[in-house]
Amino acid sequence: MYKPFLIAAAILAALAVALGAFGAHALKEKVSESSLAVYETGIKYMFYHVFALLAVGILFQYFPSNNMLWSGRLFIAGIILFSGSLFALTFVLSAGASNLKWIGAITPFGGLCFIAGWIMMLVGILKK
Repeated sequence: MYKPFLIAAAILAALAVALGAFGAHALKEKVSESSLAVYETGIKYMFYHVFALLAVGILFQYFPSNNMLWSGRLFIAGIILFSGSLFALTFVLSAGASNLKWIGAITPFGGLCFIAGWIMMLVGILKK
C-alpha cells in the first residue's frame, strides 16, 4: 500500500461528495443547465479518478515502482486540472464573467494527466 495516495483519495472523495451535493442543491438554482452539466462532468471524472487513485494506492503493494508513483501523481494532477477547471468555469459563468472563459482551456491538460496516469499504471503492472 502507498498510504499517501489512500489518504489523498479519501480526502478527495469527501470533497467530491460535498461538491456534488452543493451542485445538486445550491448550484442547480443559480446556473444554466449547460453550466450544471459542465459541473457534473467535473464531479464524475473526479469520482472516477478518486477510485483510480485508491487502486494505485493498493496496487503499489504488489507493483512498487516509480511508474505507480507517477500514476497516482498524475491522477491527482488530473483531478485538480480537469475537474478543478470545470468547477472554476461553472463559477465564472454563473458570476457572468464571460471574459474568463479561457479557464476551460486548462481542462484538456487534466485529461492528458488522466490518460498518462492510466498508462503509467499499465507500465507499472507490466514491468513486474
